Amino acid sequence: MTGSVLTADDGLARCAWAGPAPDYLAYHDDEWGRPVRGERALFERISLEAFQSGLSWLTILRKRPAMRAAFAGFDPDAVAAFGPDDEARLLGDAAIVRNAAKIRATIANARAVVALRPAGGLDALVWSFAPDPAPRRPRSAQEVPSSTPASLALAAALRRAGLVFVGPVTAYATMQACGLVDDHVAGCHVALAGEPS
Repeated sequence: MTGSVLTADDGLARCAWAGPAPDYLAYHDDEWGRPVRGERALFERISLEAFQSGLSWLTILRKRPAMRAAFAGFDPDAVAAFGPDDEARLLGDAAIVRNAAKIRATIANARAVVALRPAGGLDALVWSFAPDPAPRRPRSAQEVPSSTPASLALAAALRRAGLVFVGPVTAYATMQACGLVDDHVAGCHVALAGEPS
C-alpha cells in the first residue's frame, strides 16, 4: 500500500490525497464518501465538481463558502432565475472561481434540476446509479478509477436531463463525493472504522 495512505500529525492514517492541508483532512474525514441526499446538496456537489475541472480540489474547498454565498446556497430555484446581471456579478466576484462557461453551466444545470422534478428529481436520478452490490474497497490508490461504466451511464443520464459539464470523470468524482461509492483505501482510518466499503 505504499503511497496509498499517509499518517498525519494527529497519528491517523488517511488516503494519501488528503494531506496535509487542514481543509483536505476535514473534507476527507467528515464528507468524502459519506452519503449525500437531497436536491440542493447534490446540485451543490455536481456544481463544485464541475468548477473543480482543471483546478485543485483544495482551491474549491477554500472557495466553497464564497461559492455558496454567490450561488444562493445552491438553491436550484434561485440559481435557475439568475440572468445576465447575475452572470456579470459572478464574473466580478474574486472570491469564487470566475469561469464564464462554468458559471453559465451552473445556471443551466439549475434549470435542468428544476425541470427534473416531475420525473422524480435529481436525488432519484443520481442515486439510481449507486452500484449494487457496492464495489470492493480499493486496496491502494492505484485501484481507484477515474471513471467507471456506472459514471459513464450517470453522465449520459445527466446530459439527457439537460445538465452540462458532467462527463464520466466528473460524474465519478460526484459519486465519490456523495457516497455512491466509498473509495477510502484499505488502511485509511475511515475504512478501518468500519465505514461501508
